[in-house]
Amino acid sequence: MGGLDVLHFALALGITFFAGFVKGAIGFAMPMIMISGFSSFLPPETALAGLILPTVATNLSQAFRQGAAAAWETVVTYRRILLATVIFIVVSAGFVHVIPQTLFLLVLGVPITAFALAQLAGVNLALKLEHRNRAEWILGAVGGLYGGISGVWGPPLLVYLLSIKAGKVEVVRVQGVVFLIGAVVLFGAHLQSGVLNGATLTFSAILVIPALIGQTLGTFIQDRLDQTRFRRWTLILLVLTGLNLARRAVW
Repeated sequence: MGGLDVLHFALALGITFFAGFVKGAIGFAMPMIMISGFSSFLPPETALAGLILPTVATNLSQAFRQGAAAAWETVVTYRRILLATVIFIVVSAGFVHVIPQTLFLLVLGVPITAFALAQLAGVNLALKLEHRNRAEWILGAVGGLYGGISGVWGPPLLVYLLSIKAGKVEVVRVQGVVFLIGAVVLFGAHLQSGVLNGATLTFSAILVIPALIGQTLGTFIQDRLDQTRFRRWTLILLVLTGLNLARRAVW
């Protein structure tokens, strides 16, 4: 139970189930919801450890939903953002013990909120195609830097996918592939950093169960959302997530 009493352990299970449901419905946000919810009653390192194995398991399902060939095509197409993410997860994971939590929460939350609000207001922030390669390297690096410390590296990737106006199926699959590879790297990095140990590894493994149940239920919702509603709900959730990250930094 990760050293928790029954009430807080049940709360951790409930947060994980809800996070898995949201991930099943729109393809992302599970680590953001988990780290945000867990941090209200868990030490930062335990909160980070708890989300790692559920992230691996749910992204494995998401990445291969259309088959191995589609997943491999995604790896090839988005190889630059993948490579940058992996490299910088490894680099930043070693700093998890020294970087103030409030700093990265604020720096991550404010830009996410601003981007999503601009998109909902109809402001065109699409990246120009001639800058696509550079954008992949930069956003992958930003995501990796945050990911190694917080377990959250999805927002920069989602910003990129929304900017190039990728379709719903592609958005979900690309996130699954990038998140899966990043989660495996994060797992290895934090075995080395000490964040994952006997107690936290068991706690994280138990949370895989509610995460997969929630994801399965959420997938039924995803299949019934059209492109317009999918994009709108994704942006709304980005706003709420960004505001919550900023709120945690300030209070």
